[in-house]
Order: sequence, then C-alpha cells, then structure tokens
Amino acid sequence: MLYALLKLSHLLAAIVWIGGMVFAHFFLRPAALALEPPVRLPLMQAVLQRFFRAVAVAAAVMLATGLWMVGRTAKTVVQAGGSFAMPLSWTLMATLGLVMIAIFGHIRWALYPRLRAATQAADWPAGGRALASIRTWVGVNLALGTATVAVAVLPLQ
Repeated sequence: MLYALLKLSHLLAAIVWIGGMVFAHFFLRPAALALEPPVRLPLMQAVLQRFFRAVAVAAAVMLATGLWMVGRTAKTVVQAGGSFAMPLSWTLMATLGLVMIAIFGHIRWALYPRLRAATQAADWPAGGRALASIRTWVGVNLALGTATVAVAVLPLQ
C-alpha cells in the first residue's frame, strides 16, 4: 500500500509540473500576447511566481518518492536474497528528472529574478527578453518531461 501511495504522489506531482507547463506554454502565453507589455508582463510574473512554488513542491515530492520507491524495491530484492539492478527505464527517468530539476533551478533562480526586476522597474523590453528566455527553457523542460513520461509507459528493450 505504501508503494502505491508513493507512486500516486509521484504521478500527481508529474501531472502538476508537466500540465502546468503545457497550460502556460500553449494556452496562457498565446492569450496573454494580446495584452500590452505593461499588463502582460506583471500578469506573467504573478502567474509564474505561483506556478514556480508548485513546481518546487512537485519536484521535491518526485525526488523524494522516486528515491524512496527505488530504495524500497532494492531493499526488498536484497532481503529476498537477490541482486538489485536498477531497470534502464528507471535510470532514464531519474536522469531526465534530475536534468529537469536543474533546468527549473536555472529558470527559477536566474531567469525569473530578471523578469521580476524588469517588471518592478517597468523595463518592458528587458522583461520581454527574460520572459522569452523562460519560455525557451520551459519548452526544453516540457520536451524532457514528455520524454520521461514516454520512458515510464513504453517498454524499453
């Protein structure tokens, strides 16, 4: 039962993160382009501030539950007298997840402060550049997240 709850938490965190990126990238941003920069940039800054809090929690949940599930499985195999070898799909998921977390860190702690500072200073060109950089890296993370889901559900052989 614990393993099922860990897996559910892991999956729900992935849904929040990947779903939020899909929403922001394909729905919010195109709709917000109809707004003038003095309205659009503060809106996007406020939305991203909230979203990044959720992503930080989701990333922490995914990291903790992923490690716990791998550890629990390894412990069970070893206690049964076997030898644990992490499946390729798990290794790929873990690697892609760690890369995604690193990219999120860059977005959150390098790019987002530029957007926030530009918005507070009403420097719309600088804010637009910061938002464009954020969009690019969110696109990369969205592609990695999609690949991670594919690795999780498609058989690797």
